[in-house]
Amino acid sequence: MTDINKQQVLDAFHFRAACRTYDPARKIPKEDMDYILELGRLSPSSVGSEPWKFIVLQNPALREKIAPVSWGIKHPIHEASHLVVILAKKNARYDSDFLRNALVQRGLTPEQMAATVIRYKSFQQDDIKILESERTLFDWCSKQTYIALANMMTGAALIGIDSCPIEGFNYDEVNCILSEERVFDLNEYGVSCMVTFGYRNKEIKKKHRKPVDDVIEWVE
Repeated sequence: MTDINKQQVLDAFHFRAACRTYDPARKIPKEDMDYILELGRLSPSSVGSEPWKFIVLQNPALREKIAPVSWGIKHPIHEASHLVVILAKKNARYDSDFLRNALVQRGLTPEQMAATVIRYKSFQQDDIKILESERTLFDWCSKQTYIALANMMTGAALIGIDSCPIEGFNYDEVNCILSEERVFDLNEYGVSCMVTFGYRNKEIKKKHRKPVDDVIEWVE
């Protein structure tokens, strides 16, 4: 765990930028893409729910099908080496089979299971108040996917791979296209965000960052 020093990590953060144009001739090796996806899989999530799926959309026809409604992808959609569509779980209530199965995998006793379900109900109902609608539950799960998204982009930057997070698309259209193509079950999951990976084909202008004093405040 000491092979990477702090400066190397900071250098990766300075290197990482929203890549708008990729070199279409350069493809990410499978072992590197597997590493990036593994960072997403191993990411933390609220109550250990892991409410995500990562769809690596390499099918050219499907890419072209979503391109007209994905205005946030500034380059021709085929130029990115890899396009990952990140899905978030729907209806992940405290009493859902989805969360219950996650508890089973932890090896909880029946007593521990019952106590945890009660605690999760209080958490979702009273603390974070996400039982109001299917949308609030979905938004909660979508928040978790952004942790995985950030980890994948940072991990990619550490090995010199560019990325661009994408929210600029018509969610209804992309959900409809991919579900009709049987990429996923729209009753179970919905698109949270997308991210492209590849290698930049030109330098990226440095983005202005707010000063430290504007974003960090110590309360002691």
